[in-house]
Amino acid sequence: MDAEFWLKRWQEGAIGFHMNRVTPLLTKHWPSLGLAAGSRVLVPLCGKSLDMVWLAAQGHQVLGVELSAIAIRQFFQEQELQPAEHDSALGRHYVAGPIEIIGGDIFNLDKTTLATCSGVYDRGALVALPPGMRADYVQHLYGNLAPGYHGMVLTLEYDQSVMEGPPFSVPANEINALFDAHAHVRLLDSMDILEKEPKFAERGLKALESTAWGLEGRR
Repeated sequence: MDAEFWLKRWQEGAIGFHMNRVTPLLTKHWPSLGLAAGSRVLVPLCGKSLDMVWLAAQGHQVLGVELSAIAIRQFFQEQELQPAEHDSALGRHYVAGPIEIIGGDIFNLDKTTLATCSGVYDRGALVALPPGMRADYVQHLYGNLAPGYHGMVLTLEYDQSVMEGPPFSVPANEINALFDAHAHVRLLDSMDILEKEPKFAERGLKALESTAWGLEGRR
C-alpha cells in the first residue's frame, strides 16, 4: 500500500471511494453475524465512513484506523463531535463517545490492541491492497483478533486485465485461501453493480460484482 498515494487523494479531495450514506450491505447483513452489543469493532482504513456511526448506533465500540489526519478531522467535524486527543506508540488517538480513530498505519497496530476487537468490518481495506500485500495484511490483522471474532468483508470482482486498481478485484477463491487459516467464511451476498457505478463502465468493465463475506474466527 502506497501511503503517499492515499494521503494525496485526501489532500486533493479525490475521494470517490467515500460513500455519503451507510453501506446497504452492512445494514442488511450485519445483524446476522450475531455480534453482541458492546463488542469492539475494528474498521481498518476507515476514512470518514458513515458506517462507523451506524455501528456505534448498534451498541458497538468502534475502533477505526486511518492514515489521513484530514479524513479523521473531517469525520468528527461532519458528525459534530469534539474528540479528545492523545498520542501513543500507535499514532494519534481521537475519541468521542463510542468511536475512536487512530491516526496511523494499520500494519503498526499491535497484537494487544487487535485482541480487544471481537468484531471487524472491512469495506475498503482489503480491496485497497495489491495482491502481494494481502496475505500479510490478513495474517497480521485477522490472525490477531479476539478468538471467535465475527466480521464482514466487502470485496469487488472484475476483469483486472481491463482496469487497474485500486480498488482491486479480489475473487472468491482468493478470499477462501486468505482466510481459511483464521476463520470460517460464508457468502452473504453477491450482485452485479455495474449499472450503479458508471465510472467503472467508462473504464471498460463489462461486469462488476460486489460481494459480502461473513467471517467467524477460529477459536
